[in-house]
Amino acid sequence: MSEVKSNMAGNLWKVLVGEGERVEEGQDVVILESMKMEIPIAAETSGTVKQLKKQEGDFVDEGEVLLELS
Repeated sequence: MSEVKSNMAGNLWKVLVGEGERVEEGQDVVILESMKMEIPIAAETSGTVKQLKKQEGDFVDEGEVLLELS
C-alpha cells in the first residue's frame, strides 16, 4: 500500500479519481488550491485507489494523507 500526501497546505479543490479506480505513476489525482494557484498532486506509484481520506473543499496540511493506493 502507498499513500498520496499533500506537498503543501491548502484547500483540496478537486479530486480527479474515485475509489476503486486504477491510477498510473505520475498521474494527477487531486488538485490543491493555495494562494489562488492550482497545484496538481500526482501519484508516486501505480495502483488502485483504496480509500479517499479527504473530500473536495477540505483544508489539508503539508504531509497530510489525501488517499491510499493498493
